[in-house]
Amino acid sequence: MRITPNALLLTLALAATPALAAQDISKVNGSITAEAGQSYGDLETVNGSIRIQDGAVVEDAGTVNGSITVDAKATTGDLETVNGSIRLGEHVTVRGGIDTVNGAVFIDRGGEVKDGVETVNGAIGLVATRVGGGIETVNGDITVGIDSHVRGGITVEKPNSRFGFKPKRDPRVVIGPNAVVEGPLVFERPVVLYVHKSARTGPVRGATARVFEGNTAPQD
Repeated sequence: MRITPNALLLTLALAATPALAAQDISKVNGSITAEAGQSYGDLETVNGSIRIQDGAVVEDAGTVNGSITVDAKATTGDLETVNGSIRLGEHVTVRGGIDTVNGAVFIDRGGEVKDGVETVNGAIGLVATRVGGGIETVNGDITVGIDSHVRGGITVEKPNSRFGFKPKRDPRVVIGPNAVVEGPLVFERPVVLYVHKSARTGPVRGATARVFEGNTAPQD
């Protein structure tokens, strides 16, 4: 096939054209949906939830009053909310961290989080998930479930007592079957700690581990 000069110039021009930037979406009131298989920039809303559908690729996603739900095989950057939960489906990749103040975090099988997972008042649950930057909470329960691997350790911080706040109960921390926690487990307040017989952890400070067998820890 003979390539004409005009065709060659067109090809070079197209190659030099930068790819269009992924679309950012920002709202004050209203929810946001990232459609399955599509690519997006940052997703931000104040009063509304965010849904990232199967296989979508998103930069960062954040809301103030609303939950964040990420469906299977999606890829995201940082996920942040103040008043709302964050829930990830199977095989989700987070190229950043997960942070919520008043809301739980759950990550299903095959999840991978490059940085850490943090809450203040919210439970954290992992199933066969890899976390690269540790886990931190103040008042939330933590379950490092079966086959999960956490680098950076676990910290349960002491509650701020400036306003006379007294927790209703001690957090419950469970390290499940075949789970691994690399780094120290530091407890600055009383917790109930269960560690499965098959699990591996770093040094424990501020609590005494109760060893258990079977698929689930005993109920207090």
